[in-house]
Amino acid sequence: MTNPGARAGGPSRRRTFTPTEKLELLAGYEAAISEQQGGAYLRENGVYSSQITEWRKLRDAGVLEGKTDGTRIGKLSAEQAEIARLRRQLEVSEDKRKKTEDALDIMGKLSAFFENAINESQDEPKPTKR
Repeated sequence: MTNPGARAGGPSRRRTFTPTEKLELLAGYEAAISEQQGGAYLRENGVYSSQITEWRKLRDAGVLEGKTDGTRIGKLSAEQAEIARLRRQLEVSEDKRKKTEDALDIMGKLSAFFENAINESQDEPKPTKR
């Protein structure tokens, strides 16, 4: 008895994703990353990280939005790639700004707390030595 092998029926068709599927997989992957499960999500769905990277560029450039299933999406033009890069850079900068604002808010609260603690300790009489 001979083993026909994995490709006995000929080469398998290449797997393709519709724009809707790409957006869904991106959303799922980003949710999984927040839970430290990005690699597991990729394995479960049979997707490579390079595909996620490419789809993220397409999404950030606005190419995936409003496309119907079956519409062919080519590579980004230089302008679209630049737009995607700048959008991503803006998103990162906004995240950093938000974190900085939160840190400054915490620092302000800590400063007020310590100032209040110092003022209260100065109002109390100092203990005398026995």
